[in-house]
Amino acid sequence: MSQLCRVYPECPGWVAVKGDNMNTLPIGLFDSGVGGLTVLRAMRARMPGESFLYLGDTARLPYGTKSRDTIIRYALQVTAKLVERKIKLLVVACNTATAASLPALRRAYPEIPVIGVVEPGARAACRASRGGDIAVIATESTIRGRAYDEAILRIRPDARVIGLACPLFVPMVEDGLVEGELAEGIAARYLDGIFRTPRERGEKVPDCLVLGCTHFPLLAEAIAHVVGPDVTLVDSAATTAQAVKEILEKEGLCSRNERGETSFMTTDDAERFARMGGRFLGFPVPESRVELVDL
Repeated sequence: MSQLCRVYPECPGWVAVKGDNMNTLPIGLFDSGVGGLTVLRAMRARMPGESFLYLGDTARLPYGTKSRDTIIRYALQVTAKLVERKIKLLVVACNTATAASLPALRRAYPEIPVIGVVEPGARAACRASRGGDIAVIATESTIRGRAYDEAILRIRPDARVIGLACPLFVPMVEDGLVEGELAEGIAARYLDGIFRTPRERGEKVPDCLVLGCTHFPLLAEAIAHVVGPDVTLVDSAATTAQAVKEILEKEGLCSRNERGETSFMTTDDAERFARMGGRFLGFPVPESRVELVDL
């Protein structure tokens, strides 16, 4: 029996799964909450014929303040739920979970491609940076794990990477505080030490800033005002979407539909998930389309 049939035992063999049946399965995504919907939004735009199944583990957010072992345990539990519903590819649409759990997920599920958001973001940063000075802002766990540092340096060994945890950004975004004086003031409190202060001293500053959390793109305007026009902001959502598209094409797993469907699951408060989801996706998410699940 093939490895895929271990997950989908009703299938008689690899060929049956790999063929049309496999193509019609959705792409699974997960995050600790709604931040990963920025990745879903980019994927829907790039691959409108694909179907998606998104799970937000809102009962246990944020992952960014949890230990590595806890994040891995949560990621395995969430992935098990998505695989139970049948998916053809998994996207870890969470920088924190990618940094902590990607190897464990790939070992646990060798039968499906597992893609994280760190590597695509690192590649985009290396392309965007002119001088190799790159700053990364993310959750405490992502910065502590140095996943972006390692990914960037594998691609560009001469790069100089500065990592900074910005823990207030996630609750700010979820409370809708994404623009105006308050948002820019908090962004400045975090970022002035990397950008404004060295610039005033005539020192070199990073020319590229990686938004290393899926919530942070909603603060992009405020962040851009703080760091200045000469700094390129990199959001890994678009590059992750492109990476997924390339894998589907390579493996012959692209959907043949003109328009796919998107389904949502959450582990707590479907009404709040639907309300927040509309903010991240740019279109209303009816509560009736959000399934409450228990892990």
